[in-house]
Amino acid sequence: MPFKAKLFIAAVATLGLMAFAQGMVPWSSESLVRLLLFLAVSLVGSGCKVALPGVEGTLSVYFLFVLLSVAQLSMPETLVIALCASLVQAFWHAKVRPRTVQLVFNLSNNFTATYVTYTVYHAAVWNKLALGMPAKLAAAAFVFFIVNTGPVSAIIALTEGKRIVSVWKASYFWSFPYYLLGASLVTSINWISRWTDWEAGLLLIPVTLVLFRSYRNYMERMEAQKRHAEEVAALHLRTIEALALAIEAKDHVTHDHVRRVQVYAMELGRELQLSESELSALQAAAVLHDIGKLAVPEHIISKPGRLTPEEFEKMKIHPVVGAEILERVRFPYPVAPIVRAHHEKWDGTGYPAGLHGEEIPIGARILSAVDCLDALASDRQYRRAYPLDEAMAMVSAESGKSFDPTVIEVLKRRYVELESKARASQSSETEKLPSEVVVERGAAPDAGFEESGDAQPGAGSGKDFLLSIAAARHEAQTLFEVAQQLGNSLSLPETLSMLAVRLRALIAFDALAIYVEREMKLIPEFVIGEDRTLFSSLEIPWGQGLTGWVAENRKAIINGNPSVEPGYLNDPTRFSKLNSALAVPLEDESGVVGVMTLYRLERNAFTRDHLRILQAIASKVAVAVRNSLLYREATASAATDGVTGLPNARSLFQHLDAELARCRRNQEPLTAVVVGLNGFKQVNEELGQATGNRVLGEVAKALGACCREYDYVARMGGDDFVMVLAGVDAGVLPSTLRRIERAVERAGIETVGESAIQVSIGHAEFGRDGETVEDLLVEADRRMYANKHRPRLVARALLAS
Repeated sequence: MPFKAKLFIAAVATLGLMAFAQGMVPWSSESLVRLLLFLAVSLVGSGCKVALPGVEGTLSVYFLFVLLSVAQLSMPETLVIALCASLVQAFWHAKVRPRTVQLVFNLSNNFTATYVTYTVYHAAVWNKLALGMPAKLAAAAFVFFIVNTGPVSAIIALTEGKRIVSVWKASYFWSFPYYLLGASLVTSINWISRWTDWEAGLLLIPVTLVLFRSYRNYMERMEAQKRHAEEVAALHLRTIEALALAIEAKDHVTHDHVRRVQVYAMELGRELQLSESELSALQAAAVLHDIGKLAVPEHIISKPGRLTPEEFEKMKIHPVVGAEILERVRFPYPVAPIVRAHHEKWDGTGYPAGLHGEEIPIGARILSAVDCLDALASDRQYRRAYPLDEAMAMVSAESGKSFDPTVIEVLKRRYVELESKARASQSSETEKLPSEVVVERGAAPDAGFEESGDAQPGAGSGKDFLLSIAAARHEAQTLFEVAQQLGNSLSLPETLSMLAVRLRALIAFDALAIYVEREMKLIPEFVIGEDRTLFSSLEIPWGQGLTGWVAENRKAIINGNPSVEPGYLNDPTRFSKLNSALAVPLEDESGVVGVMTLYRLERNAFTRDHLRILQAIASKVAVAVRNSLLYREATASAATDGVTGLPNARSLFQHLDAELARCRRNQEPLTAVVVGLNGFKQVNEELGQATGNRVLGEVAKALGACCREYDYVARMGGDDFVMVLAGVDAGVLPSTLRRIERAVERAGIETVGESAIQVSIGHAEFGRDGETVEDLLVEADRRMYANKHRPRLVARALLAS
């Protein structure tokens, strides 16, 4: 029970007991017989009770006798009648006996209501206002109704997380006319009592039965309406579940995801006091928010990697499509707006409409936050799940940017509790749609089958024959598409991502790894699925473990043990849940390029048929991998100097152009420095090109050592190097140039002798000496050549200084 509820109960109990104690002293009673008779008929009225809609509670007509007692009895007598009537209502034919705290609360609340009603009725103000008994009883009935039902509605709202006004309207407001009717009846009986005696109060017994009958009929009608509403709600829920199964059939990741998101979202909605209509809409939207993915191609949904801009543009349609689908369902609550806006962001950078702040429906704000948290904390094909605390920290960092800060505040406080509830809810999941259905009846479509030249009538049973044709056509089509698409891209990650998607349609696997040979080691180039982090960290020596054996022997292994891979064998901190491996070597004309390995959680999960399919595409995959690796090397070499390993002139121009654009934007200084080696030609001629290359390599290292991490060094060509220094002030520049000069000449001395290599340096500053790449390099080169003709100190003397 929430602390606020406990505190409220304590306050009501204290107030009620104080009212009872004060009202009972001193005791007074004009007629014991009248008291006993009034007590008897009030107990009858208390037994005539009906269940309240929407809450665990009952309502009786004993309030008639409380009003009659207020008008004709003393305060102590009225409190005794309220006490006895409350006990009868609590225990007479009770389906569930009330707990002690409930009994204390109800008694105390009735004491307070009776005491206040009696005080109001007998207040001296009525004489001053010259109002008679009808007005007094009407006011007393109103006060009794408010004081009696208000605290009960409040405690129900506090314990069940509902709104007080909503509970009061649904469970008690409908009974207010009966209280006014009761006031009218008591007024009539009081008038009759003036001409007869107090025995006129017995007339309330038949009136009680009539009111009870009216109560019960009204509640039966309400119950019928409630059942009808529940049936309609159940119909909508079944529609939701059917649509959710349609989503699950397209995207198997979504099934568990939507269940968990629904638990999180509903709990947050109750915490934020959403209305019943908003909660119903949120519940439906939590299940159906991804239904628009039915319009997104499956290869994009299941892509084991990041989406391209074009793929993301296609993915962005799913909130719009999902909303349009759900608008046709015509839910009685606003589901479509939540689905349409569940990718909007708090700062307005989301899609599809760019809504921001409270323009986004509250249901969508809740859904986007919990959707992101569960996605981060769940396994995906392209990554393992983040720990829950880490995922929550990542979501929290987006508070005020992507997500509503109020929603994130509640989520941070309750995410551990909600995770436990989400795990508990998974035990009651609905069954998934069957994916391997075989229909026994129906030998052929009305239009007949397509004829095949290879078909042999009578070869096997009809069912096997049809299944074989279907499987063969599917396999042939998929292998053809794989072969066709393997050569479409020279990007190795893109090629292998496509392969993984296509291969999954032919062979079920829990993980896929493609290892590439580098210096007699097998390095994981592409890994998806279970234990991705583990397999991505392996470096398998040639010939060792399962994968190394396949590479060395050029033979496949079926249902091997993944645990024998070196790198985590006999390491208790690193283990795999996978139990089966299917590995084939990737060979081309040049030899083994690498190994492709599929893994499953079950033991002996792969068949000879799976091996045949892998072997059918292995050579094509090998060629694609080799070409992609060669392309990668060629791309790298086109931008790198082969002697020094530094960027070449082409890379220099690209980098310097980008740096100038940044400096223009940020108004920052930039200096281009050209370093020329004097005497390098003589070194090449006298000591040989190998020595000259060694000099260039040592100079490159010396220049790199002089750089900060964000500076840039490139070989321009011949004996010229260029340094791009960002953010160097004009006052610091001379000392920087002297340090570069000393470092280069020291490298020359250590390589070929004391004065064989000397240095000429020229520099140009952005803005003062030029605005473009060409202007800066020309000016720096001119100054460098001008410096070559000036007298120079020998390197040893320079170092000594």
